[in-house]
Amino acid sequence: MLARRTFVRLLGGIILSLPYSADANSEAGVSAVGVLMGLAKDEETEARARAFEEGLKREGWFVGRNLRLEYRYADGDRGLMQTMATELVRLKCDCILAQSTPVVAALKKATRTIPIVFVAVSDPIGSGFIASLAHPGGNITGFTVLQATITGKYMTMLRELMPQLSRVAIMYNPESVPYARAFFLPSFTDSAAEFKVEPIVAEVHSAADITSAMESLGARPGGALITVPDNFLSLQRDLIITLAAKYSIPAIYPYRYFAEAGGLLSYGMDAVKSFERATDYVSRILRGAKPADLPVQEPTKFEMAINIRTARSLGLVVPRILLAGADAVLE
Repeated sequence: MLARRTFVRLLGGIILSLPYSADANSEAGVSAVGVLMGLAKDEETEARARAFEEGLKREGWFVGRNLRLEYRYADGDRGLMQTMATELVRLKCDCILAQSTPVVAALKKATRTIPIVFVAVSDPIGSGFIASLAHPGGNITGFTVLQATITGKYMTMLRELMPQLSRVAIMYNPESVPYARAFFLPSFTDSAAEFKVEPIVAEVHSAADITSAMESLGARPGGALITVPDNFLSLQRDLIITLAAKYSIPAIYPYRYFAEAGGLLSYGMDAVKSFERATDYVSRILRGAKPADLPVQEPTKFEMAINIRTARSLGLVVPRILLAGADAVLE
């Protein structure tokens, strides 16, 4: 009896150690979808995951019935992103949803065959992910988050908020947003010249860098801050918002959750809805479509959220034109 139990345990261990077979998964009528986020697992990313699953249900895909989801959260760690990308490829997912540029870069290194649908990527052409928006080519397609000209829009909004505006810093981590200098800066510097304000490029790699940049920007009046979509900055949002309040720096952010956390103003894509939009492409790919034949889609709608309490604390009067265009006015 003991020998038989030992044999069963050994056999079970061998079976569990065998590589996952996508063919077996397909035979069972279950499609496997990987989801790799560059962010941490928290309320924000869980809301995106729920939206993704609800969208897939509307497309006829149900977890436990004909769908298996493999979630991975890299918490801003590029090494972990690569490890997780390799893991999802080893699992032979039928499609992978990728959040952010560094995540797509990691997946591109890991596979040239498994279909990848991205969200929260600003410059997929400059990043080398696709050939063109209309004809992506290869195994990658998806949904962009912001156009390059958005920094000019941000500058205009800051001028409306602050007639005395004299300096504006644009902040990003060049490791998590490697295309930022070529993609965002031309519009930023052109707008700064138009409004006759000093442009400041704040490349940050750590919390200490953020603290130093904010302290320098707030050393004298007239300074303001623009942040771009960046996993690193999203993970550091509480620090940035706290420092903006401490040094009386008006700041514009790309996502609403910054404003909800106490940031002055956000303007950009609804991060949750971007995951809902992605379900269409994921569903079509699971039913046989090729990423190369699915054009990359640009944003169709931006949302603006204004934190009135923060505006008051900064001594700002929000112009009616901004209030009228706001999707949310937060107290």
